[in-house]
Amino acid sequence: MKPGLKEAFAERWNKYFPNADLPITFFYTKNPGEVPRPASVEGRRCLINDLEPITQGQSLYFDAKSVICPGGKRYLGFTQKLMPNFEYFLSCGIPGKMEGERYKKTPELVRKQFKTASVPPAPAKNIVFKRWDNLEAKDQPQAVIFFAQPDVLSGLFTLANYDEPRNDAVFCPMGAGCATIVEYPLLESRSRRPRAVLGMFDVSARPGMNSQKLTFSIPFEKFERMVNNMEESFLITHSWELVKNRMSQAPATAP
Repeated sequence: MKPGLKEAFAERWNKYFPNADLPITFFYTKNPGEVPRPASVEGRRCLINDLEPITQGQSLYFDAKSVICPGGKRYLGFTQKLMPNFEYFLSCGIPGKMEGERYKKTPELVRKQFKTASVPPAPAKNIVFKRWDNLEAKDQPQAVIFFAQPDVLSGLFTLANYDEPRNDAVFCPMGAGCATIVEYPLLESRSRRPRAVLGMFDVSARPGMNSQKLTFSIPFEKFERMVNNMEESFLITHSWELVKNRMSQAPATAP
C-alpha cells in the first residue's frame, strides 16, 4: 500500500463522513501471519455472519476449510464446483427433495446465467479481512468494502462517478452476498475500467446484515483515485455540507 494513503483516507473520511463506519478490506496471501482463523462452526453458515467481528476491528483469515457455505467457497475462489441440482436450488426446487430459493423463475434461466459466469480462482490459499485502521504497510488490499446507510452510499456513489466520462461507474449485479463483496470486485479489478459494486441485496444473506445498510465494494485501484479526488469534489460544497450535518447528528449504528 502506498505510504500515507492509510492516514490520508482516515482523515478525509472523518472530515466528510462523520459517524460513518470505517470500511473493511481483503487480500489473498500464502501466509496470513498472526491473523487468526474464525472459530469453527458446525453446519452450514453464511460468510456474512463472520464479517461482523471484522467490522468491529478483529482481523480474520479464511481458507477453503473455514468457509462452511458451498457458495462462499465458490465466490471466494476456493472451488469452481456448484452444488448438485443448483439450478433447482436457486429456482423452483424439487418437490419432496429440495426446497428452492425462488430467486430465478426457472432452472433453465439459472443454467443460462451460469453458462457465462466465471469465478476467478483464489490467487492464494488464504483470504485476509481487516478493517481499514488495522492495515499494515506491507498489506496490499485488493478491494475496500463499506457497510453503509443511504447518506453514506450517496456520497460514495457520487465520488465513484466523479472522474468518469460515463454515468455507470457503479455496478449492481444480482448474486450471493459474498459474491458482491469479493468475486465481483475482483473481476472489476481486472477490467480496463474498474467499477464499484453495490451489493448485499441477497435475501439469504440479509439476516446477517444491519437492516439499514448495503455494501459498496471498490477495487483498490479505483478506491485510491476516489481518495485522491475527495478534497476537490462535491464533498467540499454546501450541498454535501447539508448531508454531512445530518450524518454528524445521527447516532452511530451497529455494523
